[in-house]
Amino acid sequence: MNFRVILLLVLLSVLAPAGAGLAQRSQQPPKPETARFGNPTSIARAYQDYLYGVIKQISSEEMVLEKTKFGIDQTLKLERKTKYIHDGKPSSLDRLKVGEQVWVEVKTERKTGEMIARKVLTGVALAGGP
Repeated sequence: MNFRVILLLVLLSVLAPAGAGLAQRSQQPPKPETARFGNPTSIARAYQDYLYGVIKQISSEEMVLEKTKFGIDQTLKLERKTKYIHDGKPSSLDRLKVGEQVWVEVKTERKTGEMIARKVLTGVALAGGP
């Protein structure tokens, strides 16, 4: 009789953890509550090569940004080819104002090291991607 009880306990001890593991696998992971802001990972990847800043000064030839990733003010040269986009729609230079947050696609000149703005994005409809 002792042998049967020991055998039963051994079988139960082996099968019990296996059953608990199967119960854990059947549950789906909870979905993130990011419907309002979109998927932050995809948005961050879309704008990782853009320079973020707040406009400190602006003229027809250049724009000075503060609060950039470099920690100092950055001067960007503006060209005729520079594209301006506000809320996902084409815009113009005259709509930009001091204190506005911008994301800028920058091209650096190899010879002079000047940073040239290729595309300037503003507004809240940035989640759609560049």
